[in-house]
Amino acid sequence: MGGAICGSISASRRSPLPAAKAFDTGRGQVLPDLPAYESGNAAMPHRRPLLELIRSDLRAAIENDPAARGPWAIAEIILTYPGFHAITLHRLTYRIHRLGIPILPRLLAHLARWLTGIEIHPAARIGGGFFIDHGMGVVIGETAVIGENCTLFHQVTLGGTGKETGKRHPTLRDNVVVGAGAKILGNITIGEGSYVGSNSVVLADVPGNCTVVGIPGRIVRCGGEKLTPAKALDHIHLPDPVRDRFLELEKRLQDLEDEQAGREKSPTVREKQSAAPVPRART
Repeated sequence: MGGAICGSISASRRSPLPAAKAFDTGRGQVLPDLPAYESGNAAMPHRRPLLELIRSDLRAAIENDPAARGPWAIAEIILTYPGFHAITLHRLTYRIHRLGIPILPRLLAHLARWLTGIEIHPAARIGGGFFIDHGMGVVIGETAVIGENCTLFHQVTLGGTGKETGKRHPTLRDNVVVGAGAKILGNITIGEGSYVGSNSVVLADVPGNCTVVGIPGRIVRCGGEKLTPAKALDHIHLPDPVRDRFLELEKRLQDLEDEQAGREKSPTVREKQSAAPVPRART
């Protein structure tokens, strides 16, 4: 049964992606343009079999949660994981929403929120392999788009920034990890393989394979190294730009104090003149 449920998942088709605006790191550095999903092509879960998506979500829970182990792991996830319950119910409500049936999708989404503490709008597009760890307090807005194999932790918000119409919620590309309590707001794109640190507030596009932390979110690491599951779950060894800045200022202050102490110890010109021997007058 476990092998049947956790079967292989076919690769999703990807369409050409337009370029988005450059991202300012906040340190005077502007990174190159970032490929962004077009809202109509980013994720098309309704074109994939429902059972295939549920299998991929179950497989993601097994791969990403160290607590899911042993012969009863599959049964434990199906019966007790609110994140899995929420995404499974969303798969159903999303299809009902696509049929144009009013009220019922929102009622089912409201029921899912009451049961799991996770709010996902029925219109949100979520790719396969989606995992919500713990899950309490997660909010995913109406026009949010989430790619393949993404992970969200508790109290994450994918929200809007006002009363805009149209696409007004974030897009997460494939293999994105969003730490606990992070807020990603507005019609922005988080690039493939990027990591959003816990409690960050992200308001601008993020290129692929980058780490963003802070309020507002700033890129502190950006490279071609892909996040492995072990690194994706590491919430401790993250860069701290505020701490780095304080250390830099502290070092500068220490250098200035050392320089001032050196000046005080060195004799002045007047002291050198007074210490010099006085030539005797010739008689």
